[in-house]
Amino acid sequence: MVSRRELLKLGALASAGSAMRALGAEPQPNTLLILGGTGFIGPHLTREAQRRGWRVTHFNRGKSAAERVDGVESLVGDRKGQLDALRGRKWDVVIDDTGYIPKYVKMSAQLLAPNVAYCLFVSSISVYASFAKPNDEQSPTGTLENPETEAVTDTSYGPMKALCEEYSRTAFHQRIAIVRPGYIVGPLDRSDRFTYWPVRASRGGEMLAPGTSHDPIQVIDVRDLARWMMLLVEARRNGCFNAVSPPGAFTMGMLISASERQSPHAGTRVTWVPEDFLAAHWKPEELDLPPWSPTKGDSAGASLTSVKPALESGLRCRPLQETVCDTLLWFQSLPPERQSKLRAGLDPAKEAQTLREWHASGERAKT
Repeated sequence: MVSRRELLKLGALASAGSAMRALGAEPQPNTLLILGGTGFIGPHLTREAQRRGWRVTHFNRGKSAAERVDGVESLVGDRKGQLDALRGRKWDVVIDDTGYIPKYVKMSAQLLAPNVAYCLFVSSISVYASFAKPNDEQSPTGTLENPETEAVTDTSYGPMKALCEEYSRTAFHQRIAIVRPGYIVGPLDRSDRFTYWPVRASRGGEMLAPGTSHDPIQVIDVRDLARWMMLLVEARRNGCFNAVSPPGAFTMGMLISASERQSPHAGTRVTWVPEDFLAAHWKPEELDLPPWSPTKGDSAGASLTSVKPALESGLRCRPLQETVCDTLLWFQSLPPERQSKLRAGLDPAKEAQTLREWHASGERAKT
């Protein structure tokens, strides 16, 4: 049931549109500046924005093969102080998906805030100080000892992102959304962290799967992320939002099964090797097999992150099978030399050695 106030509002909008058309003028499209735009998130975000009628500008160093996109204005510069191309320009919205060095994020945010109505900063769930228990948006974040640092390491990345959030929030105040994705997956993902699993299943033979099939994982398909971020932008939402699949929605077993189904003739045989066995035979850093993480100790809550605000604001996750299918098809379209060099996952020799040790132990996994 539409209220009288809503009817009057709709009538006013219709009258305004008619008046503009009568004068020969059409409403101007909204303008979006993407800091970056040619990497992983950027192309998907650009396509989604254009689909919704936005006029898009990219700001980057102009070094990527995808630096020129049809219908997109490209401004050349560098986050590290070379911001002249942004000076004196106005946009309705800026999306910062390349900010991780705090002092440079502060510099660009302060420059843009007076001339841009709204900001969406792409952060990371790595900002949280601990993953021993599940986090939500109010959980403590890490702190950076040296705010001027430019050194990105496994321990500094999260606190650096947290400080980037702070600088962006200060500049834009109540005109900003902070989005904290976990593992972003799907076509164009150059990290190969998620891609490893469907690719490995496609290559056949005995395949090691860590932990149990019931172990939770959390991912976000880049296309779902792009669609939802544009919903935040168009609604001018303010606040922090974790951006991963809901806790318990996906499991490692679902990922492995989806990967097997995508290559039914590969003859893959999956062997689940328990977490305790892996921990006893691998170095701690070798237990990092995204999107899986150990379910005990310091990472016990890593795959149980709350996403209630994101779901309430429209985030929806497509079926895992669809992401697996599209990711594998994209990877198989890459040049053969690229396909031969996975950037993540288990080294084949390490996998074979671990499987031999597991079978020799005489133990039996509970999947």
